[in-house]
Amino acid sequence: MSTSAAQQEKAERFLRLHRRGDPLLMPNAWDLGSASVLASLGFKALATTSSGFAATLGRLDGAVTRDEALAHAATLSEGTDVPVSADLENGFANDPEGVADTIDKACQTGLAGCSVEDYSGSYIYELGLARERVVAAAEVAHSGPVRLVLTARAENHIRDRDDLADTIARLQAYQEAGADVLFAPGIKRAQDIRHVVESVDRPVSVLAMPGVPSTAELAGLGVARVSVGGAFAFAALGALYEAATELRDSGTFGYLERSATGGRAARNAFSR
Repeated sequence: MSTSAAQQEKAERFLRLHRRGDPLLMPNAWDLGSASVLASLGFKALATTSSGFAATLGRLDGAVTRDEALAHAATLSEGTDVPVSADLENGFANDPEGVADTIDKACQTGLAGCSVEDYSGSYIYELGLARERVVAAAEVAHSGPVRLVLTARAENHIRDRDDLADTIARLQAYQEAGADVLFAPGIKRAQDIRHVVESVDRPVSVLAMPGVPSTAELAGLGVARVSVGGAFAFAALGALYEAATELRDSGTFGYLERSATGGRAARNAFSR
């Protein structure tokens, strides 16, 4: 199978995995090692995480360049057999043309999908511009030899704008603009999630976070995908912090039991 044919097969498989009421559990990997472990555990698709990847470079979220993000996406896509979708933040551009250029470059990385959000890094885009950005992204994502699965993100609820009506209006606009999957991270209440799902015709993704219903409950609400954002990456950093402070403050080695579990996971994943 040619490289493009293999990439297209992954993209088609990725889209099929989005089933309303049977959500795809899609954890976010932050490097090739974590991607390999997650794939070995049976997860059928993975995503990158902008915040988790930035942390591997000693930076905060939003401080990664486009070239770095695309190279990271290529590494994960080439290093695993499962479909990978890239968190491309705002497409690394404010204007639709810049977003289109980013998606064009993303198509060349082996990705099965990618996401574009409507937050500039300091403000939410006006709806008209936000829609045009999705139009531009969808035209490129769907016009090449590989049809990438495009996720359009409405960022209101993680940017201190708890406006469900506006979020739904945005998701509906992004659907009309050509997005394949719709995502409004930060929505927590079951009734709000159900309202979103029933207001659009595309698969809806939900971000796992405190207060969000369980995956079984999300299935009952009609959700098609669940991701974790940077949570797994920061859980790993949390384990590092706890082990290091134990060694520094107590001089004990309780962390070795946890490291044995990690070692077994790595051997299982890396020997495949």
